[in-house]
Amino acid sequence: MRLKLVDVKARVRRGGETLIAAVHNGLAGFGLLVALFLLLGGPGDWPKDAGAASALDVPVVRTSRDTATSTAAATSAAEPRQRALAAYLSRKYRVSGEATAELVGEAFRAAQRTGLDPLLILAVVAIESSFNPIAESTYGAKGLMQVVPRFHLDKLAYHGGEESVLDPRTNIRVGAEILSDYIRRAGDLQGGLQMYAGAVEDPANQYSQKVLAEKQRLRERAAAALPSERARRPGSDA
Repeated sequence: MRLKLVDVKARVRRGGETLIAAVHNGLAGFGLLVALFLLLGGPGDWPKDAGAASALDVPVVRTSRDTATSTAAATSAAEPRQRALAAYLSRKYRVSGEATAELVGEAFRAAQRTGLDPLLILAVVAIESSFNPIAESTYGAKGLMQVVPRFHLDKLAYHGGEESVLDPRTNIRVGAEILSDYIRRAGDLQGGLQMYAGAVEDPANQYSQKVLAEKQRLRERAAAALPSERARRPGSDA
C-alpha cells in the first residue's frame, strides 16, 4: 500500500514539474508574440482584409460611375435629335420608322468612333442609297454607303468578311471609317467627299455640294428637336 502511495506522489511531482515547464515555455512564447507585435507596429500596419476596398479602388469605381453617367447624359441629350431625324428620313425615303431609327442610332455611334459629324454620315447615306440597305451599283458598290468590297477587304474582315458589306450596321461603320480616312488624306472635308465618290477630277465638286446641302437640311430638321441647333450658323460644318 505504501509503495502505491509513493508511486502516486512521484507521478504528481513529475506532473507538476511538467506543468511548470509548460507555463514557463508558454510565457516565453507569449513574450515572443508581444515582441513581434511591437516590431510590426500594431494593428494599424497589418494588411487590410482582402475583401475590403483599398484607397486605390476608390478612384476606379468613381471614374467608372462618372463615365457611365456622362455617357448616359450624352445619349439622353441626343435622343430628341435622333428621333426628329429618324422621323424625317422615314417619311422622305419611305422606310420603316423603326428601321430608320436604328440606322440613325448607328450613324451616331459611328460618328463617335471616327470623329465625324453624324449628320454628314446620314447625308452620305441619303445621297448614295436613299436609305436602301441592299442598293448596288454597276461598279460594285453596295449597301447604304455604297462601299466597294474589293477595295476595303481589310476593314470588312474585322466584321466577318466581304459578305458583311450588306449588313446595315457594318456598312455604316465601314463607310464612316473610309470617309474619315479620305478626309484625312485629302486634308479637308470637300476633298475627302470627292475622293469617296471617286470624283477627284471634278472641278465643280458636285458630289460634295450635294452631300453638304443634304447635311444642312438634316441640321434644320434636328433644330426642331433641339432649340440650341438654331443658334448655329447655317453654313457651319460642325
